[in-house]
This record gives sequence, structure tokens and C-alpha cells, in this order.
Amino acid sequence: MGSKNKLKRFCENETFNNVIQPTREEVLNNFPQKGKWHSFFNNNNPIIVELGCGKGEYSIALAQKNSDKNYIGIDIKGARFWRGAKTAVEENLKNVAFVRTQIELVDLIFAEKEIDEIWITFPDPQIKYKRTKHRMTNPVFLRKYFHILNEKGIVNLKTDSEFMHGYTLGLLHGEGHEVLYANHNIYHNEGSPKEVIETQTFYENQYLRVDKPITFIQFRLKF
Repeated sequence: MGSKNKLKRFCENETFNNVIQPTREEVLNNFPQKGKWHSFFNNNNPIIVELGCGKGEYSIALAQKNSDKNYIGIDIKGARFWRGAKTAVEENLKNVAFVRTQIELVDLIFAEKEIDEIWITFPDPQIKYKRTKHRMTNPVFLRKYFHILNEKGIVNLKTDSEFMHGYTLGLLHGEGHEVLYANHNIYHNEGSPKEVIETQTFYENQYLRVDKPITFIQFRLKF
């Protein structure tokens, strides 16, 4: 993507009322939206967060199917989620928003127990050992998720990485968390949740064309 195109998207994001782009300092120093997300959506519906939302495809698809839930996509790449934000504006979807920030700050964006569900869709598996701290299901991240999820809150991990799937499953079992569902090839399993197989990202469709297995874990954290 050219720099001019990126700049155009950044500028357009600033005109969308469904996009929030705080500075890192604003997030670190009492982010004003924290604890007030239901007021942002003007309802008390469940709040679902997609971490590393990319183009926002998953958040948009789920928002289209579930008008009784609120969706928030988070990504540091504003030029990427511009597409999702623009689609939401064009389709007048009032139950989806996007926040441009680092995922490691998620516990400063939301208040304790403010969230009902988290989706992690096709994250970078960070396979090298020295990159463990960047894996989105490492113990530090799991504690952050636990802090913002309510008592019944769940986390969904959908990935094409067998490594990420195995690492996460092993960690969950080892730390005593509750694994609600796990499958290493969801499109070859009759019992796969509809919400998982009925929504695909652009890259997921490419994986499916070459019959690359897509894995899924749904779990509840127990600290």
C-alpha cells in the first residue's frame, strides 16, 4: 500500500464516529472510554472484542449477524481496519467500533469485567522462543484478558498455525484453565460452532483453497 493511500485512510478514519485513535500516553493516563463502553454503544448488550482485527472482516461479519451484541476491533494498523470502519459506516452498523492501539494495552482500554468475549483471529504465532512474550496467548496476555472479562467470559482462538494451537492448548491445560472446545481442523468436523465456520477472513479463504487446516480453541480463564 502506497504512503499516499495510507495517509488518505488515516485522514478518513478521523472522520468516522466508530473509530477511536488514542495516543499511547492517553491510554496510559486513564483512557476516558474505559468502563464506559456501554454508553458508547447506547445499550447494555454484550461487548465482544477482536484483538488484532486486521481489516475488520471478522468484527464486521459478526456484527452483521448479531445486532444484539457490540463488537470492538483492536489493531495498531489504522490503515488496515479502515476497510472495516468504512463498511460499518456504509451499512449503518451501529454495533461495531474500532480502536487503534497496541494489544498489550488492552487492560487499559477496558475496565475490569467489562467484556463478555474475546476473539483472536489468525495471530502471528511468534514461533521463535525469544518471541514468546509477543504470543497473544502467553501467560501475561491471558492475565490481561482475565482482568477485563466478566465471570462467564470466554476467549476464542482461531488460527492456521498448528504451533499456536498446540502451544495454547498445552498452556491452558497446564495452568488449569477450562477448555470448552478444541479442534485442529474445524472444517472437517461436524460439531464445529457455526460462528467459527460461517465467517472467514480473506486469508482464511486462501488457506481453505489449498486445504490448509484451520484450528480453533474456545476457553474460559481460571486464575
